[in-house]
Amino acid sequence: MKTIEEQYLELMGSIHRSGIERSDRTGVGTRSVFGAMLRHDMSTGLFPLLTTKRVYWKTAMREMLWFLTGDTSIRPLLIQGVKIWSEWPHKLYVTATGDDITLADFETRIIEDEDFAREWGDLGPVYGKQWVDWDTYEPVGGGLFRKGAGIDQVRKVIEDLRTNPDSRRHIIEGWNVAELDRMALPPCHKSYQFHVQEGRLNCMLYQRSCDMFLGLPFNLVGQAVLTAMIAQQAGLEPGELVWTGGDVHVYLNHAEAIEEQLSRPMRRLPSFELRKASDIRGYVAEDLEIEGYDPHAPIKAPVAV
Repeated sequence: MKTIEEQYLELMGSIHRSGIERSDRTGVGTRSVFGAMLRHDMSTGLFPLLTTKRVYWKTAMREMLWFLTGDTSIRPLLIQGVKIWSEWPHKLYVTATGDDITLADFETRIIEDEDFAREWGDLGPVYGKQWVDWDTYEPVGGGLFRKGAGIDQVRKVIEDLRTNPDSRRHIIEGWNVAELDRMALPPCHKSYQFHVQEGRLNCMLYQRSCDMFLGLPFNLVGQAVLTAMIAQQAGLEPGELVWTGGDVHVYLNHAEAIEEQLSRPMRRLPSFELRKASDIRGYVAEDLEIEGYDPHAPIKAPVAV
């Protein structure tokens, strides 16, 4: 079987060369295909971390841990030096106020001013809110409803994996139709389904929209970390990752960066070890150890907002 990096590069190269050119929400333009799949077996001890460019896996790990807290403010991320979500609230602030503040100054103000962060640093009910506090409503009579207890999908999946491993309902869903308009960005990696096979936990991720160059390398790290953590909490070993994409695309302004990455020889994937925590929300970034990671230099490209 081809490595995850071989599969990734072949798919990205194919889209870059022969994908259908399409307009998009950002105005940048893409080349796109509809429907794709990649697979990686974590039971080999190898981590799906690309080597043809450096991927900042600690950033992806911290983002995943942030999702699991249910927080929707970028402030905790910025305090840790994670800036991957800043462009969206910055654009909203500049548009709403006319204040042409730089992105760097906006991030600094979010960190230093909690009141400002509460008003302008929140992304709305994005991933973590849906994962650990999906809203419910209870009838109180006369056609009225009151808000009930939120559903923690993550804890429910872990409990169900322990008690009913053969179920076909081990799913974490982020696509809450009623709240999409309140989100800074509707979830791209929207649905995770888990499957137990011979003591190993497999995970299929469905991603409705995927930026191959910037997004997918991070998404693969996040999927791997989430699978490893949930497997530990359920008393299982990590198994196969299956990634599926809907609109899978490359941005037109990433062409030179993609050519550079495709020209580089692959290196061996690194190995990994995850220290076990007592609870799914007890992990810290330092619990993930990556060994033997020897990537090529990073390749920069602009984020389409």
